Amino acid sequence: MIRDGREAGLSRKDILRNLAKLEGVYVPSLYDVEYNEDGTLKSFAPNDPAAPKTVKKRVVKDLSSAVYPENIPVPYTEIVHDRMVLEIMRGCTRGCRFCQAGMLYRPVRERSMDRLLELADKLQQSTGYEEMSLSSLSSGDFTCLPQLIQALMDRYKEKRVSVSLPSMRIDNIVKQSLEETQQVKKSGLTLAPEAGTQRLRDVINKGVTEEDLIRSVTDAFECGWSSVKLYFMMGLPTETDEDLQGIGHLAKKVVDAYYSLPKEKRSKNGVRVTASASVFVPKPFTPFQWAAQDTLETVHEKQAKLRQYLKLKNVHFNWHESELSLLEACISRGDRRICDVIYAAWKRGCRLDSWMEHFKYDQWLGAFADCGLDVAFYAYRERPYDELLPWQFIDAGVTMAYLQKENEKAKQVKTTPDCRHGCNGCGLHTWGVCDWVKNPPLKGKKQTSAPLAD
Repeated sequence: MIRDGREAGLSRKDILRNLAKLEGVYVPSLYDVEYNEDGTLKSFAPNDPAAPKTVKKRVVKDLSSAVYPENIPVPYTEIVHDRMVLEIMRGCTRGCRFCQAGMLYRPVRERSMDRLLELADKLQQSTGYEEMSLSSLSSGDFTCLPQLIQALMDRYKEKRVSVSLPSMRIDNIVKQSLEETQQVKKSGLTLAPEAGTQRLRDVINKGVTEEDLIRSVTDAFECGWSSVKLYFMMGLPTETDEDLQGIGHLAKKVVDAYYSLPKEKRSKNGVRVTASASVFVPKPFTPFQWAAQDTLETVHEKQAKLRQYLKLKNVHFNWHESELSLLEACISRGDRRICDVIYAAWKRGCRLDSWMEHFKYDQWLGAFADCGLDVAFYAYRERPYDELLPWQFIDAGVTMAYLQKENEKAKQVKTTPDCRHGCNGCGLHTWGVCDWVKNPPLKGKKQTSAPLAD
């Protein structure tokens, strides 16, 4: 459309107006914004008839027929993700209340086995990589995961191509899959309990238990694993010191699970548990989008406590820099004035800020000051439900009413079941791309994948 517009001699503004007519396209210059005296958003409205009042998310219904990169660039140097990445499914039905991707990428759509094997062959031939990662938001939920892994291992065993799984939910580790993936090369095992106590896991609607974790790591240790990474978040809504202590207790129980095995079943390498605790960042389009982030002082206090709680044999503790998480919170929920901050930071020399050796926190604070803005306004402030949010003009399929209901259930420590077991009314079914209402799962059976409308 851009090329056609240029060839037709259209102006830049007319090309943008044509783009705004496409579903899923947002053109910022076609909208005006007003702010209240306290800095909150007063109004956000289109200034051109071509711009819709609400921008609706665009959805790929059939993932198997969707375009996928089959011939990716292979650099001469070693990179962080030095492997093939095969996206097996898109979307997640779990409903974790902190997870933006889990809300935005609904509904679940799985690629067919035939298409996945076809893509795997093309990726392996075009790159020569010796590791393939099966990527998705919740790979353990893929309907045919054991069969897919078996087929890939049979296909590439002679070429010494290993298959790895990304961070897995601790309630769906498949022992058979673990045994298959270690045949060529044993990759690290990463699990995400997210919180240290069952109360807080229920608050965030994680839907897993301590028993799930111990069973999963025990299966892994029996399959020969000796290194396990555990991902947690600190600063989650309603978090208490007991929740932080629970992280230490869980890490110790994982080590104990290893030593509870008969000596002949343990790895000769011993056991190493790495516990990582990132700082919770409230994200748009989630039930926690109204929540406040912990202040830097509170984060530093909690990190100090965790260092004490995780001073355990065979346990290593990693934590994220709190200043970087603060900046992430500001940008995550920022309005268009944050664009000025980013530009001001760039003029101050901020580059490659995701790498701590390049992160200039003082310069970022200076950039906020240059623009007359305060980080506390964006990061540390809890929003009321009646405040107009900067992203509220976007319809991502999940309704604000549903997100508010989930936030209230979090405060009451009430969980919401996986929507593979039945529709929870998030609003996406009204789009005709998620059909739980018309076709509920069979009673007593788990639905294997989200049905889609034709």
